[in-house]
Parts: sequence; C-alpha cells; structure tokens
Amino acid sequence: MHKPHAVCLPFPAQGHINPMMQLAKLLHSRGFYITFVNTEFVKDRLALFHGTQFSNGFEDFRMESIADGLAPEFDRVSDLATLLDASRKYWLNPFRELVLKLNQTAGIPKVRCIVSEWVLNFSKVVADEIGVPRASLITNSASSCWGYLQIPDLIQRGIIPFKAMSATIFYPIGTTSGG
Repeated sequence: MHKPHAVCLPFPAQGHINPMMQLAKLLHSRGFYITFVNTEFVKDRLALFHGTQFSNGFEDFRMESIADGLAPEFDRVSDLATLLDASRKYWLNPFRELVLKLNQTAGIPKVRCIVSEWVLNFSKVVADEIGVPRASLITNSASSCWGYLQIPDLIQRGIIPFKAMSATIFYPIGTTSGG
C-alpha cells in the first residue's frame, strides 16, 4: 500500500510557514508522505538558524525549495506585497517542475494532493494539470476570514469602495469623542 503524498506550499513568511508546518506534521502523523516546499531564501534562512537538522528525524518528510524570481538583495522580510506579486509572476513554472520531478522520482509516492496558502493560486493550475485536488490553508484569524467573505456583499451594496470618509462616520456630531 502506498502512502498518500501531500505537497505543502506556504507563503514565505513566518506567520504562514509555521501553521503550514503544523498542518504538514499533522498529515504526516496520519500516514501521509509530505513534501514541504519553501523558497530558496527561506530554505537558506532555516539552514542558517536551525542547521541542517531542521528537517531530520522525519521519515517520509522531505524539504524542497523553488526560486522566488527576485534579486538576492531584495528585502523579502518587509516587502510582502512585492513578494506576493513575484509569486504570481514567477512561481508557476518552478513549482510545476518540482511536482513533475517528484512524480517521476523512484521511491517517492505520486503526489495525491497539494495544500497551499490560499493566495498562491498558481498551485491550483498545477493540481489541475496532474489531476489532484488542491486544498487552501488560510492562516488568518477566523474574524479576518469572515471579513473577506463579506467583501462581495459590501461592494454590491455600494459600501465599498469608500467614496468619502470623515470622523463623523465613526462618532455622531456633538459627542465628546467626535469633536
């Protein structure tokens, strides 16, 4: 019997990598073969701070990396908007090549699902190409998720985008807080 193989791909920021790693470890404890994919920048930082033993100790749990398409001197820690834009522009092909390589490597089970950060939509393209499901992990809080789900209704009702704002929207005129 072959183990199911999940490829886990977080957005490359600490608040996203840690929850994806927790999910990957949970899936692994339930019998999944795991390939955890980081960018090369994150892989190098993990090796710098944790050494090579970071991923040791887990049978059937491998760490892989893909290029992020950005210059080495780019500030990946504080410019997350550009990093997200790069993921949309540059990550599809390296991710596709990695998944195809995994599926052709002897001794590694075929990929049966892709679990990725919800903003990394290119992973759905790859999942569709190889005929497996893609699950999205949302690392935001439940209240943030609820807020995102309300955006279409707020647009339809004309509440957003905001046409004009003033302090009186938040405080009735004449109150001590509203001035």
